Amino acid sequence: MAEEIESKKQWYVLHTYSGYENKVRENLISRITSMDMENNIFRVVVPEEEHVQQTKTGKDKIVKTKTFPGYVFVEMIMSDEAWFVVRNTPNVTGFLGSHGQGSKPVPLLPEEAHRMLRSQGIQAPKRDIKFEVGEQVEVVDGAFLGLEGRVEAIDAEKQKLHLTISMFGRETAAEVDFDQVDKIN
Repeated sequence: MAEEIESKKQWYVLHTYSGYENKVRENLISRITSMDMENNIFRVVVPEEEHVQQTKTGKDKIVKTKTFPGYVFVEMIMSDEAWFVVRNTPNVTGFLGSHGQGSKPVPLLPEEAHRMLRSQGIQAPKRDIKFEVGEQVEVVDGAFLGLEGRVEAIDAEKQKLHLTISMFGRETAAEVDFDQVDKIN
């Protein structure tokens, strides 16, 4: 049952009024509980970055800025009820990738969602894929996107692979996360 729910979860992007991202997050979290949607709507994320900014007195202070102003990311299982709860949350203007008139939105691609989560320091769910030394894999995210490599070593505890990638006619060593590669069939 839990595996079935995990496979149906997808990330969607909400468009909000700029400056209301955190308020939308708070409202949506309270609506999830009050409208009994815990089994359909799971996480609500407002991506932020920290920057060091100097004050007028010359002291440094850390300031958080929105990575995507006007947008909120929601992990959910799309259903009519979940769509209605999210869409009718105050200050939500709609879903990104929706064509209006009640049409269901398009979810983020898994690699887009993983990239966004990693940028926020949130670990993506661990993949239960068995890699073997010597097998070929394709890099689907990160600096080596689109390249193929051979698995040289596996660190299952840290979910990392050590690869040899052919780049510019040379063999190059690379370390990638399990969720950054797919097996080549």
